[in-house]
Amino acid sequence: MPLRPSPARAWALPLCWAAVLLDGFDVVVLGTVLPVLLREHVWGLTPGTASVVTTVGLVGMLLGALVIGSVTDLIGRRRALMISVAMFSVFTALCAVAPSAETFGALRFLAGLGLGGCMPTALTLVGEHAADGRSGRATTMIMTGYHVGAVATALLGIVVIPDLGWKAMFVIGAAPALVLLPLMFRYLPESTSFLEGRRAEKGVAVRTLFQGGMLRATLAFWVASFMGLLLVYGLNTWLPEIMRQAGYPLGAALGLLLTLNVGAIVGLVVAGQVADRFGVRVSGIGWFAGAAVFLALLSVRLPTVGLYAAVFLAGCFVFSAQVLVYAYVVHAYPAVSRATAMGGVAGLGRIGAIVGPMVGGMLLSAGLAYPWGFYAFAVVGACGALAVVAVGRRAGRAAEAPAPVRA
Repeated sequence: MPLRPSPARAWALPLCWAAVLLDGFDVVVLGTVLPVLLREHVWGLTPGTASVVTTVGLVGMLLGALVIGSVTDLIGRRRALMISVAMFSVFTALCAVAPSAETFGALRFLAGLGLGGCMPTALTLVGEHAADGRSGRATTMIMTGYHVGAVATALLGIVVIPDLGWKAMFVIGAAPALVLLPLMFRYLPESTSFLEGRRAEKGVAVRTLFQGGMLRATLAFWVASFMGLLLVYGLNTWLPEIMRQAGYPLGAALGLLLTLNVGAIVGLVVAGQVADRFGVRVSGIGWFAGAAVFLALLSVRLPTVGLYAAVFLAGCFVFSAQVLVYAYVVHAYPAVSRATAMGGVAGLGRIGAIVGPMVGGMLLSAGLAYPWGFYAFAVVGACGALAVVAVGRRAGRAAEAPAPVRA
């Protein structure tokens, strides 16, 4: 029989889920407002300068993700997560009153520091509170919050921007922290591992990533995460503008962004069921390959129903592929190095999050985003599949057995 969730675990999951939801909101909010900023020439933005603004925010996320492990070792998971949420919420709100592109970019960088620390901390905290053998399921459940946030942002963009303008999107994105932070302060439990002092020395945890045959697996995980986040951030940032370049109106382009992220949520549920049956490794390979196929299909002009179906299926595969990388990491590494491995995969994967919007911006500036952008993204999906293959079967025998990763 499954173990009854402890009170601590019962609070950890929903509160961390809500924090990751706000992370998902922030990823998509820039994609929803960029077409307006470009069309209205706010601060004189061009696709090239917009890419720079996007990139500095992602650099902040990269740095935040890389340092979060050391921070949580000193102050604990609970406090680190609360600081992350407070930080990105404050600076997201300030984006609404930015007087220039330079200030806007600086605020996105500072918000990115908090956002970068949010997801790996939430994943680690929930995993440490999960019942034995259910950390994969906890990972998948947490990541549904990310995509619910993305869907909510796309919906709000359609409803809010025409009447209230783009600034309202940043205010709306920051406001939930006024409720979430007091709840976290009152109810969010600390990691039992941290409280009981069962922490390895940092050097030991880092060395474990490269010893005992894990060097190849660690490098392959970094590449897979790079490819996965390149797709996630590249598509969420530029899909509306790419579809506008292809001749679709703004409303339809934002509707496709919404469809992409609805597909992501459905894909998480399906991916969990498939991984239960066939294992995380095989599922990860299949999901990256599926992403490549449906992204390539988007380069073809399709009837309206076919277009929405292809975007929905692309969302099912693209976003779940990255989540399966996180689930595989949980199963591939021993407990002594799991948090460090997760931080490294999330942090170095953020380089892909930086490159994705840059690639989209370059293709848009050159007038090549449609259809060549989708060809480029399809190649990235294929490379992600090869990276998961390269992890090898020696990395974590537990990952070769069916793993409970259902949402």
